[in-house]
Amino acid sequence: MNGIIGKKIGMTSVYDSDGRNVACTVIDASPNKVTQVKSVESDGYSSIQMGYGSAKEKNTSKSELGHFKKAGSGPFRKVVEMRDFDIVEKSIGDAINVDEIFAEGDMVHVVGTTKGKGFQGVVKRHGFGGVGQATHGQHNRQRAPGAIGACATPSKVVKGMKMGGRTGGTRVKTKNLKVVKIFSDKNLILVKGCVPGHKGSFVIIEK
Repeated sequence: MNGIIGKKIGMTSVYDSDGRNVACTVIDASPNKVTQVKSVESDGYSSIQMGYGSAKEKNTSKSELGHFKKAGSGPFRKVVEMRDFDIVEKSIGDAINVDEIFAEGDMVHVVGTTKGKGFQGVVKRHGFGGVGQATHGQHNRQRAPGAIGACATPSKVVKGMKMGGRTGGTRVKTKNLKVVKIFSDKNLILVKGCVPGHKGSFVIIEK
């Protein structure tokens, strides 16, 4: 698997060759630095560990500082390991640029953490329509979940019942997004459509 760590900047739109307006997500894919290289001989599998986004030393543990020091770099905010990284040969301390892995027209997968919505009811969380209409005495049931189980049998609420609860804040992979444009000089990559997460959140672009 080949990929790079980036940061979601926001959304914009560009015109394609047919003159159609295409909504795109702008991702800052500044060069990732290789912090560790694993091989089959020493670790049992091959992978490359890379870091993105500088962090403060006071917010980094001593073990992590020592790990980053071997790579000749400062601490990073985001560290990701890519298994079977086979596009380019890299060693510790090397930089990985976005144009080394991706090209315009490629289909990529983007992994991110969705926006946290907090505790929500069934209407917003699962798309329920509420119970009936606001008639016949039902003045406060428009967003209620309704019945959640039988009485005598099975005399319990079945596991997995769609109910209110915490929504969002989960790891999601959006697949098969097209790379519309790559700005190598600005370390930006534009992908068609939306990607999970809020503005400024870290994402992983996989190929």
